[in-house]
Amino acid sequence: MFLSTLAFSLANVIVKLVSHIPPMEVVFFRCFFASLFCFVGLYRAGGDWKGSHRGLLLARGLFGTTALYFFFLTVQNIPLASAMTIQYLSPIFTSVIAIVVLGETVRPLQWLFYATAFVGVLVIGQFDPRISLLYLALGIASAFCSGVAYNLVRRMREQEHPLTVVLHFQLVGVVAGFASLFFAYRMPDGWDWFWLFMVGVFSQLGQIFLTNALQRERAAGVAIINYTGLIYAITFGSLFFGEQIVPLTLVGMALVVCGVLASVLYSRRREKLVAELEVTRA
Repeated sequence: MFLSTLAFSLANVIVKLVSHIPPMEVVFFRCFFASLFCFVGLYRAGGDWKGSHRGLLLARGLFGTTALYFFFLTVQNIPLASAMTIQYLSPIFTSVIAIVVLGETVRPLQWLFYATAFVGVLVIGQFDPRISLLYLALGIASAFCSGVAYNLVRRMREQEHPLTVVLHFQLVGVVAGFASLFFAYRMPDGWDWFWLFMVGVFSQLGQIFLTNALQRERAAGVAIINYTGLIYAITFGSLFFGEQIVPLTLVGMALVVCGVLASVLYSRRREKLVAELEVTRA
């Protein structure tokens, strides 16, 4: 997860650097290059690129591509740190959706933590004039779609090769992104080609590390390390884009981080207590 967070943070910086290119076009190039890496990796690993749970793989690709498109829209149009903070709601949606998809439970106190995180997002949108209601809603929608995708990944754990799961996500992005080129296309120029290639490189690395982490951990367990990305976002946003954080926006970010992390820590503590109780009974 440390490697995944760093790789995704670098990819997000590049996405913002090419804000003059339509976000769905960026999705296309990102997924196209990443797909090539997946095919090479699967060939070397002797994995089956087609997979055996094609319905779940397609659904994971559709939700993942939708989340990616909405996220790129927010990254290109609002401050980087705010876009990433809103996306950090995804562990909440992951946990809530896991109630239905995976049969996991959410304790009453966790709902309070979730509410705290959502209040933080509302504070960010309310006190930062650079964030419109549209992009706030798109950011939340991206987090929701990510939550669905993460649960589908966990549903296939130990049943599909991690690269197979990642590949199907990329292939859906390639198809959807290619279709979008007929409606909105801008020819990359000069360094744009290099940046678009690097988006694919860093995103692929981040996706592989993330998929492995999700297949080895509970749905919301990866959130703790994932929040180190906010430090990168604030730093990179200031250094490369001159983005200044509104003081009350920092309050909102803190509420989001505290709300989700409190939920994760509470969940981990309960798991530990239950495990100790079972050992005692045995």
